[in-house]
Amino acid sequence: MLTDAVDEAIHGGSGVLLIISYHFSRGDRNRGCAGFDCDVAAALAHAHEIRRQAESIFGRDHRHVYPLVCGFETDSDALIVHGIDDATLDIGALQPSQEGELERRIASLCPDMPGDIRRDLLPLLKGNLQHVDSLRGITRELDIEHREWVICVGRGFDFLHLPNTALIVGPYSPDLSQPISTAAAIIDANMKAERVPDDGFLLLASTPYEAIGVDRARAELKSRFLSEFAAQVIAREHPRLVAGMISRTAVVHWPSRRLELLDHV
Repeated sequence: MLTDAVDEAIHGGSGVLLIISYHFSRGDRNRGCAGFDCDVAAALAHAHEIRRQAESIFGRDHRHVYPLVCGFETDSDALIVHGIDDATLDIGALQPSQEGELERRIASLCPDMPGDIRRDLLPLLKGNLQHVDSLRGITRELDIEHREWVICVGRGFDFLHLPNTALIVGPYSPDLSQPISTAAAIIDANMKAERVPDDGFLLLASTPYEAIGVDRARAELKSRFLSEFAAQVIAREHPRLVAGMISRTAVVHWPSRRLELLDHV
């Protein structure tokens, strides 16, 4: 589905900026990515590996698709843009008066980035600079430890806006068992640490569709497969969680983003 969306954009004459992100906390290592045991170096290495995979699919010349690795520092909400030769641009280290320098800095950091894609990136960086500056001097309760109790498998989870509630496993890996097992391990750890109740968790599988008929039937079939596959992985790798697993399968009408639950069969 990701390659289909990129191909559609390319055929429409648009360049594509593909942001590959990881997150970490400078104030507390435990607020980092639990999927990598809060190891920022491991998370960054994985992001670079995804970048290499994108280059092998879409080309290393970056003419049509530019895969960009960006860190997200959760204490300040600042983006860290990674460029050539391990150079970085930390938006949190800039002042608002330096906004006019962003285009030059990005051109230097990523000299192979096409001009149209760079222009699309700039509003994001400018907005992040303004946001980071608005938080300076403000005491925030960084209640951002992992408290997830939902595992989502598939696509169509745009409605999930509550932070630290759901772990989303997209259907982009040839082996989904590892990220599903990692997500279950995080929920298991949350229960053991009493960050969430240990009375159960939700497994939700979803696939988008465009039109009634064959397309929706395909989405139903895929969602049921993802739900059954995820349940099998969890039962094998984390059997103690199975008793409290509430499984739901759905499809999403993509034009309206309407979530439609399917009956169990």
